[in-house]
Amino acid sequence: MIKRKRILIVDDDITDMRLLKLQLERTGAYEVREESHGERVLATARAIKPDFVILDVCMPEVSGGEIAARIKADPGLRSIPVAFLTSVVSQAETGENGLVSGGYHYFSKPVNLRQLVLHIEASVPDAPAGDDAVPHCPPTSTSCTEKAGT
Repeated sequence: MIKRKRILIVDDDITDMRLLKLQLERTGAYEVREESHGERVLATARAIKPDFVILDVCMPEVSGGEIAARIKADPGLRSIPVAFLTSVVSQAETGENGLVSGGYHYFSKPVNLRQLVLHIEASVPDAPAGDDAVPHCPPTSTSCTEKAGT
C-alpha cells in the first residue's frame, strides 16, 4: 500500500482551499487536510502530524506569518516544512518557481500546481514506497497526473 504524504492547507478562503486540496489529492500522492481558522492550526497539526503545511499569508484571526512562527516554536511541529500562498503578489512578481523570503517559499494564487508539487517533493524527501507513488507533472502542464505516462 502506498503511503501518501500528509499535507495541511490553512486558508480562510474555503473555495481556494478546497480547489487546492482536490488538485493535490488528484495526484494520488497526498492526503490533504484543511483548516480555515488560524487559532486552531496548532491543534490540527498536532492531531494529524502533517508532512508539509501550506499557509495563506493574509487571514483574519492570525496571519500566516504568526502561524508559521508558532509552528516553528512548537517542539513537536518545528521540523515540518512550511510554504505560503498569497494573492497579494502576482505570479509575475514571484516568478514561475515562487519567491523565497525569510527562509520560506511563497507561491502566488492561483498556485502553479506543478511548481508547488516540486517544492513539496523537494522539502519532504522521504518518498512513499514505489516509483509510481511520486506525482508526475508534465513539464508543460500546471496539473499533475497520478502516474508517469498517464
